[in-house]
Formats: sequence, C-alpha cells, structure tokens
Amino acid sequence: MGKFVVKEVNSGFKFDLKATNGQVIASSEVYSAKPSCLKGIESVKKNAPIANLENQLVEGYEVMKNPKFEVYADKSGEFRFRLKAKNGEIIATSEGYKAVDSCMNGVESVRKNSENAVIE
Repeated sequence: MGKFVVKEVNSGFKFDLKATNGQVIASSEVYSAKPSCLKGIESVKKNAPIANLENQLVEGYEVMKNPKFEVYADKSGEFRFRLKAKNGEIIATSEGYKAVDSCMNGVESVRKNSENAVIE
C-alpha cells in the first residue's frame, strides 16, 4: 500500500505519494496551510483511480475530460505526467522519466497506490 508523506517546506506544506517500495511517484504543489495540503491528498485519492488518460505524445491526441492524467514531454525531452482534478486544477505531478513506458507505469502506480494510501 502506498503512503502520502506531508512535509513542511519554507513556504508551506507539500506531499509526496510513495509506492510500497518507498519510491516517490507523485508530488504536490506547495500549499500555504496544512489543511489545504490534506484536502489535496483527498482529491488525489478520489480522482486518481477514476482519471482518464490523455496521452499528449500522440499526434492529434484526444482531449479527455477531467479528472485526467496528462502524459507529456518536458523541455528537456523527459516524459512526465500531471493529475488534474475535476475542476482542472493540477493536484499531483511526476518526476521526469527517460522512457514513455516508465512514465505510463508511474500513472498506473499512482492509480493503484493512492486510493487506500495512509497519510504520514
């Protein structure tokens, strides 16, 4: 089972979602207050398992309805995903991956690990 780790940073609070192996598979923005951060976690738990997959690497890709995972290539050519809630807000982002398959595995890992994850 995955876990959400809440951390206090200079400008507020953020969370990382870790897979069972301890790897960080998604991170949040920085929230100004801890209750907001915890709401972000609840949003990931609710949206990730039902989110559509929008593969922006495919030419002429179909724009999916929120909630959704958007898979894309960043400026340095690495592959990333972001999870958007029903309202279109980005609620979690990934690290950069060298391979598309690894990025897609990351999406599936967030789906699998978020729903029943504990909060630390």
